[in-house]
Amino acid sequence: MAVDYLVIVVYLAGMLAMGWWGMRRARSKSEFLVAGRRLGPAMYSGTMAAIVLGGASTIGGVGLGYQYGLSGAWMVFTIGLGLLVLSVLFSARIARLKVYTVSEMLDLRYGGGRAGVVSGLVMWAYTLMLAVTSTIAYATIFDVLFDINRTLAIVLGGSIVVAYSTLGGMWSITLTDMVQFVVKTVGVLLLLLPIAVVKAGGFAEMKAQLPTDYFDPLGIGGETIFTYVLIYTFGMLIGQDIWQRVFTARSDRTAKWGGTVAGTYCLAYALAGAVIGTAAKVLYPKLGSPDDAFATIVKDELPMGVRGLVLAAALAAVMSTSSGALIACATVANNDIWSRLRGIGRSAPAGDHDEVKGNRAFILIMGVAVIGTAIAIDNVVEALTVAYNLLVGGLLVPILGGLVWRRGTVYGALASVLVGGVAVVVLMATHGILANEPVYYGLLASLAAYVIVSLATPATEAAVLAAWRERLAGRSPELASEPVPAAQ
Repeated sequence: MAVDYLVIVVYLAGMLAMGWWGMRRARSKSEFLVAGRRLGPAMYSGTMAAIVLGGASTIGGVGLGYQYGLSGAWMVFTIGLGLLVLSVLFSARIARLKVYTVSEMLDLRYGGGRAGVVSGLVMWAYTLMLAVTSTIAYATIFDVLFDINRTLAIVLGGSIVVAYSTLGGMWSITLTDMVQFVVKTVGVLLLLLPIAVVKAGGFAEMKAQLPTDYFDPLGIGGETIFTYVLIYTFGMLIGQDIWQRVFTARSDRTAKWGGTVAGTYCLAYALAGAVIGTAAKVLYPKLGSPDDAFATIVKDELPMGVRGLVLAAALAAVMSTSSGALIACATVANNDIWSRLRGIGRSAPAGDHDEVKGNRAFILIMGVAVIGTAIAIDNVVEALTVAYNLLVGGLLVPILGGLVWRRGTVYGALASVLVGGVAVVVLMATHGILANEPVYYGLLASLAAYVIVSLATPATEAAVLAAWRERLAGRSPELASEPVPAAQ
């Protein structure tokens, strides 16, 4: 294992070094939060794929393949599908808005800050729980590597991510994500996938050893696939962690086509994870938990050195999602919640240097909170389900409604967030966190509230809509330098 340890240590040291290098580039708020809005197609595609394919997509995707066979690809497949829809239909408009958070987009579209405050709280809860679930995954990886206890593993992995994210913000995260994308591609697609299939005896032997359901593309069940679409496909359309990456694109074309490449990559990654899990089922038919499949096949079947690289790929998957969720959480906490509580207007002057210091402090604070929460929570699946249920049930309708329906109003948006969010929470309490009803009925309640209240209240002011259209067309400056007309 000495060679494996060396590979991991070099990888982790490299992440910290890139964080230090990124600090030299992050001299303004734009540089720190959205990498100066100047990423080209190659870097944009790699970093976008890195953030959406985290520990759940890698370790969890292999686990689903172990449990269901090829149809276990559906969870990650719907993530890729959501990214494709976002890139093709919405990314160009989102990039032209030149904002920093989803809540700022709602302020622009509906006027004033009422919808943005409530949505900021919901988005903060989502990004916090997303960062927590990613951080918990360190326990699994470091247990395989170093056989250390859960708390120490979370503190070790989380501290590295907090360190490089705090140092250089989005520039550090972009650089590390690009490396993590390459490591994941080599480790999972080019090494683990073919080795797992060969060790299992090839596809013919896998078909002979396993039930036919394992090779049924719909074997996981239609209801499960539908739920994945609601949670993950729609979640990709509106998450702050995803939008903040769209904001880094240097042009509409980069956001559209770079995202399309990343979404296509996700589809291939989904199938690879399912095939690896299916191979693991042949090799280890009686594992205690499907989520043990990834660690077991890596630990027992891969040669020295390769094992270290594949485990580095797993770390890369976790770190890319964790760092993306962390900077999103800190951005929302600082720009959408703390600034409003302090009564700072959008047009209030502030030096770039001070804003960088403030955002850096919030990443550090949120990072400590994420690590502490991750230590306290045991069930990763439940935590992730709560995050996505709140996101989709509370924010999907007012965000997409604002982009496609001119008649939507600020009161309709507020009602949608509140009714959908409360419905999700109540239904999770009565039906269970993992039940499908919370997201189904929460989304319907949110849609009904949005339409009914919007039609029952005065239309959004013409000045607000005019400013919105200018922003969508890319003819207005960034939000911080231009106040938004408030709805009366």
